[in-house]
Amino acid sequence: MVTLQDIKRIVGDVLQLGDRANALTAESGLLGEIPEFDSMAVVSVLTALEEDLGINIEDDEVSAENFQTIGDLHALAVSKAG
Repeated sequence: MVTLQDIKRIVGDVLQLGDRANALTAESGLLGEIPEFDSMAVVSVLTALEEDLGINIEDDEVSAENFQTIGDLHALAVSKAG
């Protein structure tokens, strides 16, 4: 089961947010909200999600709506984990 904490950990690790990752909630914005979250970070986060969680995210599932908030990213990961 993929938890919100898993997503926070992965995003925090990839973006090297340090203690700022602890403050992330499901409503925390990603795109346009976290300066470190740029197009290269999207690729790095996707790779980390796939490797850490054993999921596969298809290219057509990579959309801005899935990266609006931590909660949106969590929902995508949960849907892929089955």
